[in-house]
Amino acid sequence: MNIIKSDRNKIEQLIAFSTGMMSGGDGKELIEKHKEALNGITPYDMLYLEEYQMQMGITVPEIKRDINKILNVLYEYLKAYDWERPEEGTFLYYLMLENRAFEFRLNTMKKILKAYKGRELDELGSLKAELLPHLESFAGFEPHYVKKENILFPYLEKHWKEYKPLRVMWSLHDDLRRMIKELIGLAKSEQSEWMTLNRAIGNYYFGAFGMIQKEEIIVYPIAAGTIPKEDWAEMHRQSFEYPFPFIDRPTQPAEESGSDTNIDIHYSNRLEIELNGPVSDQFLQRATMIFDSLPLDITYVDENDKVRYFNRAKDRFFPRSPAVIGRDVRNCHPPESLHVVEEIVNKFRSGERDEAEFWITLRGKFIHIRYFAVRSEKGKYKGVLEVSQDVTEIRKLQGQRRLLDWE
Repeated sequence: MNIIKSDRNKIEQLIAFSTGMMSGGDGKELIEKHKEALNGITPYDMLYLEEYQMQMGITVPEIKRDINKILNVLYEYLKAYDWERPEEGTFLYYLMLENRAFEFRLNTMKKILKAYKGRELDELGSLKAELLPHLESFAGFEPHYVKKENILFPYLEKHWKEYKPLRVMWSLHDDLRRMIKELIGLAKSEQSEWMTLNRAIGNYYFGAFGMIQKEEIIVYPIAAGTIPKEDWAEMHRQSFEYPFPFIDRPTQPAEESGSDTNIDIHYSNRLEIELNGPVSDQFLQRATMIFDSLPLDITYVDENDKVRYFNRAKDRFFPRSPAVIGRDVRNCHPPESLHVVEEIVNKFRSGERDEAEFWITLRGKFIHIRYFAVRSEKGKYKGVLEVSQDVTEIRKLQGQRRLLDWE
């Protein structure tokens, strides 16, 4: 649905305001000139503004470069927007509770830095040692971003026509992931200097707080007003596939208590296959168990670029949620890697290529990622199969083993 609730004159003023800010214009003059539009701004206006910027050809990096500066001006206006806060026990409630817990930890780090003010150069080693466990804990906030990318974003795409700005938020997630990794490295290094460490901490601190603001003054209010109640219940149910960073794990809904006979019914739509004649539930359950038992991450994208299946391997490297079923594959990746995805799909569709592969180190594991073109017996393109495998131990194999050896 089109969720925009804005008049054209207001949006044009906001575009002029943001363009002026991005061009280095005088902030006070721009605020005075467009104060009428700013006084009545809503989260919906911000979404449409960013959508329009992307239609104008303004790139994600360009938007990211100035978004915090613009939001700093608009924060008080947007904060005043009246929206219905989520009730306890809902998906959005726990996302916001995670934010409160993260804010507390960020402010705890800020107090540590203040206590060392003026003594950093003399006691830098001690400061790094005290900061390190806090920084490492911040990396544990990762599931919050993963739940947004794999549960919230797919549902927003179903109900928002103007969902492209979510790509900016995903890219900002990746920035925070990179920053905390680099920050931990600086805290561990004996060679890193105070100015470098202090600057990196400041960038991460304001980036993390800025993300919380973007969620709670733009994304969450619109989501609360546009996503149907029944969808929120399903999103909450899917969220138990992931940790709840920095808060106590909520009570899982009763229907999700789990049993082998139920075989995770909410995953049944992962196995969207075409067979001649009726297929029994028992067959689907067994097929699901077979694919889930493989030591592989498997995802299938059909010829229309829609995600149609993923397995639930025991130790999946790349998160997937039922919400991604039916999602355009382009929306399943951050903007920085989108060109790679499109190239693979285009080469497979044209018949120029049938396979692509990559290998990366992820959380200490060596991951082999392969993409295969899926074709019918007549060679017609039917989609892409992504298969990822942890080959860390496989790479160490030597010689032969011909006898059973449980040891």
